[in-house]
Amino acid sequence: MKQLCTALAFCTLLFTGNAYAQAVPGSAAQMQLSFAPLVKKTVPAVVNVYAARQVQVRSPFAGDPFFEQFFGRRAPDRARIQQSLGSGVIIDAGGLVITNYHVIREADEIRVALSDGREFESKVILKDEATDIAVLKLETGETGFPVLELADSDRVEVGDLVLAIGNPFGVGQTVTSGIVSAQARTRAGGSDYDFFIQTDAAINPGNSGGALIDTHGHLIGVNTAIYSRSGGSIGIGFAIPANLVRVVMESVKRGEDHFEQPYLGAGFQSVTADVAESLGMKRPYGALVTEVMAKSPAAQAGLRVGDVVLTAQGERIGNPDVLGYRLLTTGIGEELPLEILRDGRQVKARVILQAVPAEAAGVAERIGGNSPFAGVEVMNLTAQNTRRFRLPQSTRGVVVNAVAEGENAAMVFAKGDILRVINGAPVNSVADVKNVLSGSAPRFWQLEYERGGVLICRIVR
Repeated sequence: MKQLCTALAFCTLLFTGNAYAQAVPGSAAQMQLSFAPLVKKTVPAVVNVYAARQVQVRSPFAGDPFFEQFFGRRAPDRARIQQSLGSGVIIDAGGLVITNYHVIREADEIRVALSDGREFESKVILKDEATDIAVLKLETGETGFPVLELADSDRVEVGDLVLAIGNPFGVGQTVTSGIVSAQARTRAGGSDYDFFIQTDAAINPGNSGGALIDTHGHLIGVNTAIYSRSGGSIGIGFAIPANLVRVVMESVKRGEDHFEQPYLGAGFQSVTADVAESLGMKRPYGALVTEVMAKSPAAQAGLRVGDVVLTAQGERIGNPDVLGYRLLTTGIGEELPLEILRDGRQVKARVILQAVPAEAAGVAERIGGNSPFAGVEVMNLTAQNTRRFRLPQSTRGVVVNAVAEGENAAMVFAKGDILRVINGAPVNSVADVKNVLSGSAPRFWQLEYERGGVLICRIVR
């Protein structure tokens, strides 16, 4: 049994240079094969990321009349340092590091530690919450840093051997091995564009931003999330594909400080078994067009409501999330070839993607004053931004985009809440919210809003 397990463990890809061959160990020497040379080659390009920020902790006595007699109208706040630990990957010899946005979110100070013991301050070059990707630049005059080359993550297959490298739980640089368990996993992590590589290589807190590499030593993904009830690895980890990292890095090289998503201008829904049967499809897959915006790239390419997008970039579209990923990795100004099912026959279309117009993305507005909404940032829901809040594309209304920390509104609202009614007045747009708030302040506020699909009715004084 022991020999069988050992043999299975080393039924791995043997390689010399760039030539690979699959083989079963046939001798004692082959049974001693190791990932050590690959690890030595790649670990120097994986770094530890330490992020810190100072936050003000509001006194629990704030607002207490007795306490304020002695300390004035404002109770003393306390400063506290919040720290987060993650990993990163050097992908440019000049010192550019890719990591997760959630690792460095709102950080005041970011330090990067290399495997050889060197530490550098770093600054944020680009950060994008939607993709959960951030790019850092080491603040040093040095160059020639070790790097990992980006693989074509579309060529990764289920069953491929992989290594995960990072700093789990802050114990230090760690390497784990496994295989690619699944491709194109969706709705699994903190990215708005959920299209992950799933692996059973152990990924734990602190691995976020670290490397998932293939047996060539190329970066196929950035470790970003795990599925776990305990907080530790149970063999279900997710990585952002390298092809998405590549388009973000192209934005950096163009000197941009943000990643701008492409705009198609159409709404989609999944093709269910019933829909597939009604359309004469043998299998339910693809993205069903439910809406086409006027003068959008989709409209210019001739897409129609009722079309089913079957392939994009020559790749099969399983559902609208997969199509969203294909849009993202195509890039603004690029041509996206589509194969469409229309009236029982397959046709081809070519879409030239554009930047998202302001009216499609929605503009966030911050509310001030003394109402329960003070410190809340709201925006109109559009077909283009509903996915960001994990909502059906048909959802419309006003969504809470952000809530300022320390404000009373944080006790009432959370990001993603959908406002429905304020003091009996229906809310369908930001203009409706501003109109209600422009009147005289009532003795109490009657609020109705959705959170996670649940309607909440609340009275706030």
